Amino acid sequence: MKRVYNFSAGPAVLPEPVLLEAQQEMLNYHDSGMSVMEMSHRSKTYEAIIKEAEMDLRTLLHIPDNYKVLFLQGGGTQQFAMVPMNLMKSKTADYIITGTWSKKAYSEAKMYGTPVSVASSADKNFAYVPDCSQLKLSENADYLYMCENETINGTFMHKLPNAQGKVLVSDSSSCFLSYPMDVTKFGLIFAGAQKNVGPAGVTIVIIREDLITDDVFPGTPTILRYKIHSENDSMYNTPPCYGIYICGKVFKWLLKNGGLEAMKKVNDQKAELLYGMLDNSKLFHGIVAKADRSIMNVTFTAGSEEMDAKFVSEAKAAGYDNLKGHRSVGGLRASIYNAMPYEGVRSLVEFMKEFETKNR
Repeated sequence: MKRVYNFSAGPAVLPEPVLLEAQQEMLNYHDSGMSVMEMSHRSKTYEAIIKEAEMDLRTLLHIPDNYKVLFLQGGGTQQFAMVPMNLMKSKTADYIITGTWSKKAYSEAKMYGTPVSVASSADKNFAYVPDCSQLKLSENADYLYMCENETINGTFMHKLPNAQGKVLVSDSSSCFLSYPMDVTKFGLIFAGAQKNVGPAGVTIVIIREDLITDDVFPGTPTILRYKIHSENDSMYNTPPCYGIYICGKVFKWLLKNGGLEAMKKVNDQKAELLYGMLDNSKLFHGIVAKADRSIMNVTFTAGSEEMDAKFVSEAKAAGYDNLKGHRSVGGLRASIYNAMPYEGVRSLVEFMKEFETKNR
């Protein structure tokens, strides 16, 4: 059966060379006589896999030595709790609320202190990113929290907020490794792997070493402490072994194809093509303010719920899957992550033009 063009927001499309290589190694990884799924995470073979994955990620992002890389579980949602549990020492932190995920993180933080919303785009259903150049930050806030790319709403912070010396924490789940990122501007970055990096089940945390302490929220479970994972090289408990193995292969695929600079160029071309179609269409139109559009998650509509549903149905029949918007907001969404080829976006645009001709 022919593979479809998968525009899912996550779990999302993975590079075919990675899937084929994993397929070849499924039953016997490097003459070990077993699959990576089966081997002990304490074995020297697996130790080499996770160490090499970390090394390649450090190379891709130029991660300094004073930052730890952790391969965790629980998704970005678990980080909504881990961040305030570990970093909110004064029981206060500032949050920029630009969509569904930052709103959820803000709500979760209320369980561990008194977070403050210092900027929000809720007034226009999160269809833009507020000006964050002159934020009024709380004097005793331990960090400033942001969601760099809102997967559901389709916005992206093209310019980082002015953190004014505060520790900047970023949920970068759906734009992670899609462009070169200056890690040193952040105290902590986390990303669920199931967008650009690998299968669901792996969460990557990049955290500055001085933020890893024993001073955590009272009652914080051992498994939710950054320090315990740092001291145990992400193997305090059994890690998501196979997921990390696939992430490692994706890192190598990125390095082989020119790194993040090359990936950004292709991603910009894909986004320009799709947004160009939306801007010139008389049927489809984008939802997000042009200046704040995501390069990864393109949200749009065909004008009505009925027409949106018709488009999703006919697109799926034609081999373009997962174009329905998130259940909480409706509409349409095309996620065009790293592994989505330019040809896939070009083909979708052609289908959209045909659909418009028939239905306008």
